[in-house]
Amino acid sequence: MTILPLRKFFAAAVVAACLPFAPHTASAAPAANLPDFTDLVDKVGPSVVNIRTTTRVTLSQRGLPPGMDNGDMSEFFRRFFGIPLPQGPQGGDQSPHGGQGGDQGGGQGGGQDSGPDSGNDTEQSSGVGSGFIMTSDGYVMTNAHVVDDADSIYVTLTDKREFKAKLIGVDDRTDVAVVKIQATNLPAITIGDSNKVRVGEWVVAIGSPFGLENTVTAGIVSAKGRDTGDYLPFIQTDVAVNPGNSGGPLINMQGEVIGINSQIYSRTGGFMGISFAIPIDEAMRVADQLKATGKVTRGRIAVAIGEVTKDVADSLGLPKAQGALVSSVEPGGPADKAGIQPGDIIQKFNGQTVDAATDLPRMVGDTKPGTKATITIWRKGTTRDLPITIAEMQSDKSAKADQQKAPEPKPRPSNALGLSVTDLSADQLSQLKIKGGVMVDSVDGPAARAGLQKGDIILRVGDTDITSAKQFQDLASRLDPQKMVAILVRRGENTQFVPLRPRNSGQK
Repeated sequence: MTILPLRKFFAAAVVAACLPFAPHTASAAPAANLPDFTDLVDKVGPSVVNIRTTTRVTLSQRGLPPGMDNGDMSEFFRRFFGIPLPQGPQGGDQSPHGGQGGDQGGGQGGGQDSGPDSGNDTEQSSGVGSGFIMTSDGYVMTNAHVVDDADSIYVTLTDKREFKAKLIGVDDRTDVAVVKIQATNLPAITIGDSNKVRVGEWVVAIGSPFGLENTVTAGIVSAKGRDTGDYLPFIQTDVAVNPGNSGGPLINMQGEVIGINSQIYSRTGGFMGISFAIPIDEAMRVADQLKATGKVTRGRIAVAIGEVTKDVADSLGLPKAQGALVSSVEPGGPADKAGIQPGDIIQKFNGQTVDAATDLPRMVGDTKPGTKATITIWRKGTTRDLPITIAEMQSDKSAKADQQKAPEPKPRPSNALGLSVTDLSADQLSQLKIKGGVMVDSVDGPAARAGLQKGDIILRVGDTDITSAKQFQDLASRLDPQKMVAILVRRGENTQFVPLRPRNSGQK
């Protein structure tokens, strides 16, 4: 119904332009030439790979529970503001067995396992994503959430060769992972410099959205240093990125990778014009450590910090709202030994200005444990320099090729907060001098990204005091995934609130 009037409008416009009495207008300025990405794609395309993962399940578990996660797609929906993965007729399975979408990597490893133990087990497709070849001898970079908890990882090149990959290491804080395939003379990608990225420049993403391999999308850089609450400042673009693009490269017009496509902002589960990429400089620092040791070593000073608001700055006489406000100090930690106190404002770390609170964890994290540093603080109207020795942060996860699976599986968090907890004994409660609470056994998802660790004590969820693991589990199951919740956490003698956004109960 709306096409006809539109056609009439264009016809009238053409006729008017051809009439002899049409007013003469100055010739329009020539339009700027749009970029041609064809040569760039020819150059970079062979360096981009498809990654699919499988998990081994017993026949009795196959297809259960309903609404089971689908790897990378579920991870996207989970990460982007708690949006659940739409359920299909088979309980949400979007693998090749379900018909549409999902893994299009050739089907190997997605059906019955043909190995010697296939009598009771089957290898089931669990996710699909992207990656790119770092080195010609087979190192491939991708997102940690693409390969996390996979039993098998398969890498498919653009020439359709497929390899079973070894997991070298993952880093949940930056969402970076490195895998290795047995191949040589591979087309390695050219590493760029994310510090030289300019807002407004053209960029290209190549990956496997919804399992559609070798898909190219383009756009511009929308912003730099975007803080989304994760460990790194992201590159924001308007490049169309969807589930399956995870781990793929963000390319500049020189054919260099400047970022790893990792997240999108969405209220619907699909692309809405905003996507985020991990800066390649940060990713390469992580990848180098993963290749060398299978894990990432970071520094810590053991403080809880918050933003310095304009009201706080004005009330303290600071010239502007800048720095990191110390809300608590872990007793016996590096900051405590250095003399840092709650209420101090950290303005510089080793001479580097701390513009925002989120800058400090990255500065400290990039510092080698054992290093002696200087922290400049503002206290009671004056500044002072405090010497400090950096300690080592407990790593989230590490994996060498031959140590990928521990002898005993770790408890799998099953609630919306990503926390597995146990009750405290009467002796533990007495020793800690608390009346209630539960101890964290393992962390995942929202809790892991917020920095919670095994051994932390959960005292309160929102306004509810926690008295048992069962009560905690029941409460977590009723949380609204669209609302933030404050968790009161005790670590050592330090107690602080940690805000978390619960994930949908049907997702990882």
